[in-house]
Amino acid sequence: MKYQTLLARSFSKHEQKKLGYWALLACLFIALSFFINFKPFMGPLSVLNLRLSTGEDEKLHLFDDTDSSLQIAKETINSTSIVNDTGSSHEEAEIMSSALTVNDTDSSHGESEIRDTEIIVNNATSRSQEVVFKESLAQNMETNDSSNPPQFVNEKDTSMVNNTNSSLPEATVFEDASAGTKNSTVEPPLCTFMGRSDFCEIKGDIRIDGNSYTVFIVSSEIDILAAENTSWCIRPYARKGDQAAMGGVREWTVKLVAGASHILPQCTQNHSVPAILFSAGGYSGNHFHSFADIIVPLFFTSRPYNGDVQFLITIGLTAWISKFKTLMKALSRYPPISIDYRQDIHCYDSMTVGLIRRTSKELSIDPSNSPYSMKDFRQFLRSSYSLKRTMAIKIGNGSRKRPRLVIISRKRSRAFTNVGEIVSMAKRLGFRVVVAEPDADVSGFAKIINSCDVMMGVHGAGLTNMVFLPEKAVLVQVIPIGGTEWLSKTYFEEPAKDMNIRYLDYKIRVEESTLIHQYPHDHVVLRDPSEIWKQGWSAVQSIYLSKQNVTLDVNRFRPTLVKALELLHQ
Repeated sequence: MKYQTLLARSFSKHEQKKLGYWALLACLFIALSFFINFKPFMGPLSVLNLRLSTGEDEKLHLFDDTDSSLQIAKETINSTSIVNDTGSSHEEAEIMSSALTVNDTDSSHGESEIRDTEIIVNNATSRSQEVVFKESLAQNMETNDSSNPPQFVNEKDTSMVNNTNSSLPEATVFEDASAGTKNSTVEPPLCTFMGRSDFCEIKGDIRIDGNSYTVFIVSSEIDILAAENTSWCIRPYARKGDQAAMGGVREWTVKLVAGASHILPQCTQNHSVPAILFSAGGYSGNHFHSFADIIVPLFFTSRPYNGDVQFLITIGLTAWISKFKTLMKALSRYPPISIDYRQDIHCYDSMTVGLIRRTSKELSIDPSNSPYSMKDFRQFLRSSYSLKRTMAIKIGNGSRKRPRLVIISRKRSRAFTNVGEIVSMAKRLGFRVVVAEPDADVSGFAKIINSCDVMMGVHGAGLTNMVFLPEKAVLVQVIPIGGTEWLSKTYFEEPAKDMNIRYLDYKIRVEESTLIHQYPHDHVVLRDPSEIWKQGWSAVQSIYLSKQNVTLDVNRFRPTLVKALELLHQ
């Protein structure tokens, strides 16, 4: 009453009312200023603008632009619970496991332990914001193969801090993050880098753009941020390390892409079977390399599917596809697709980019790290081409069976100039003789080879047809001059033994080479081929492989065929 009396004496009734209004406005202004200054600590967290950078050490670093939110994040980083903030009280949250394992290699100490913290914010609507904190532990991985890359990030747990009026279920978070994908779960690609081949095995929503030579893998933003790598470059041809060969192989990119990305192509053709993408480039024009670099690795890669797989061929020349169509039909029930420059987008749930070749040996499968062997491969060839003979003839005492000899004929180089003399000598020893030259009719030539017990020829791609010989047959390789002994051993001697084929070779003398008619007797080409090797492979190839033919000294060669007969007695 005292204060009211004082106001009544000092102010009129109208002035008192006016003063009350001004006091109310002042209180509202003070309250508004208070909320503006302290809003970051009372309201929902601001959206973090994250930038992901990868340095030379391949460790993940995160940068943000919101200082106030970062401060809150740092204070909350060790939390492993979901916190629901209603604005007036904090409730206890249920614990969600969260840890992300990253493998890294420290070149100076052999092992290192780096802890990075990834903060991911999902602001889907104005009513709800989700901040995902992922604490990753990068540990060194011991490996026996230096060519293998570090393993990919395996996401195990995720801890979340919810600042919403109503918490969202975990499934909803991943559903929103992967909107537009064909599959609810996407496995990161398992890419393997080996001595002779690189390949990626992929499962998920896979989209293939032949125009850009890209294999897109639809993934959530969380998976992309968690991944150690988001793209891989693959040359899908199994002769890695040979620069000349790989130079003729188109490079493909395997890329993780978010479902909402503007670069993601839409499927025009969906396939229900897995796919294998490989190149028919490189040295595919050579019969040996077609088998060593493509056919054998393709058998190894596709055989587990038992025909339920489709081949996507890059640089797929029509002639090559036609030449080996019988084998591709035997490995796949579906027509192959030449994938280059296509306007349509082919989509799969599972595929392999590249061919698996787990051995550095030529024309071989290592049974120690594979469910298959060259015996299985040769049985596959016999089945595919309807080859009748499994075993070579065995000559017994008093037997009237005559073994069959095939002489591989060549026209352009490394040809026999005296085939008639060789045939006559072989017949006198008791052989039935066939002279044949390989051509594009692989099936027909395979039948000829399979009908024989001994095959002979000068070092070259034609000897690759030994894959069609019956087991315990004999291969006789004639080695020309020029220091190519190591090639002859690597390409044919060692593979023959893996195929249960007996092996003999015959090294010609300088007098049996037609190069003596092109160079003086004391020329370095004839006298010291090692000097030509110092000039490089091109020089060796142009002289010893492209210009040389062979005139066999039949009397000197005769004991080699006699030895072949002896092997057929065993």
